[in-house]
Amino acid sequence: MLEIAGRTDIPVAEGSHVTITKGTKLRIADFVHGTDGLGNQDFLPPKGKPIEQSAADFLVQQANFYPGKVTVVALGPLTNIALAIQLDPAFTKNIEQIVVLGGAFTVNGNVNPAAEANIFGDPDAADIVFTSGADVLAVGLNVTHQVVLTGADRERLVESNGKFSQYLSNILDVYFSYHHDAYSIKGVYLHDPTALLAAVIPSLMTYIEGVVRVQTIGITRGLTIFYNKQKR
Repeated sequence: MLEIAGRTDIPVAEGSHVTITKGTKLRIADFVHGTDGLGNQDFLPPKGKPIEQSAADFLVQQANFYPGKVTVVALGPLTNIALAIQLDPAFTKNIEQIVVLGGAFTVNGNVNPAAEANIFGDPDAADIVFTSGADVLAVGLNVTHQVVLTGADRERLVESNGKFSQYLSNILDVYFSYHHDAYSIKGVYLHDPTALLAAVIPSLMTYIEGVVRVQTIGITRGLTIFYNKQKR
């Protein structure tokens, strides 16, 4: 994606392939995003390579280089963030904010009635992040299900002469099919862009503050429990 965007100056650090405590392979939702994560478009493999540092090492290094100035936008399971917290006790103080795409506050999950996909991917890591003392902003399904790209929006992409419009439209095929089957809607929820918006233009959102814990066992594994009466 960086090569298509012409931004090969941005480094890529490879993350963990297994969960933080169980060591099980991280879950891939290929039925939602395609087996390649990009709508089964069979794009050419990248020419570039990841840097030698792991994602956790890179996060710790950047937070140390720029204390109080780095925002992490976490768009998947929180394994690498939790590893960074374990790696360096100062990470939670050095990082400005962790914006988490995850949780299903006041609404049903999208993996099962209890859990949202990213939290369900590594509930133990998510609980470490939420209880770390860092400034964590959670953007849950209760928010992202209000942000929909419709079929009409997609048609505008197709008709556009924008540099990336055709690329984006092609990627959306599998995603539109999934939403039609799962939700009976002619559109798609924009989960990742909504979390990015919360990081870049926070004034677009309203917020409530409290404490979050994550259920790590049983049939409600991955459930995000929010308590707004306490701040810690």
